[in-house]
Amino acid sequence: MRHLVYYIASTLDGFIAGPDGADPTGPDGFWPITEDYLQHLVTEYPETLPGPARAALSVTATGTHFDTVLEGRRSYELGLRAGVTDAYPHLRHLVFSRTLTESPDPAVELVAEDPVATVRRLKQEDGKDIWLIGGGELAGALYSEIDKLIVKLSPMTIGTGVPLFSRTAGFDPRVWELTDHTALRSGAIFLTYARNTSG
Repeated sequence: MRHLVYYIASTLDGFIAGPDGADPTGPDGFWPITEDYLQHLVTEYPETLPGPARAALSVTATGTHFDTVLEGRRSYELGLRAGVTDAYPHLRHLVFSRTLTESPDPAVELVAEDPVATVRRLKQEDGKDIWLIGGGELAGALYSEIDKLIVKLSPMTIGTGVPLFSRTAGFDPRVWELTDHTALRSGAIFLTYARNTSG
């Protein structure tokens, strides 16, 4: 069975974006993109680089983790505002929205139905794992379905912003098992957690 993986960058104080929700790695972003951080992405998670970045870096590797990416409307619209209708043309790309009625790109699938039902169906299909890119609201709605967390922890704090999970997740304590970690010289740490199903 495929797994739903929340692969996301987070600050030390648990935020994935600033208060305005803008792309923290964009041209005006605050996220530190160091050389070792970028190299780790290229080597270990090439499929998570957006199409324009893959082209600029001459990345052609398909990757071993994901073949499908899920994102909410607000996250998707960050790319649209930059003129990118499909940031991940090398992956099956689903965008959850009840307000978008027509996809700006023929390769991007709009989903208006319940995210949980959709993910449960996707998990039954053959293929690699499913990447939940965000944002916090979609992650909150899918909280119960997440099988693995891969947190790219940045050595910074921002005080306030968009949290890892929105309040739609509700109060539901879960224990996660650390299965892998990579610490970079720049201070970023890649933490991989599997959902603990023993209790």
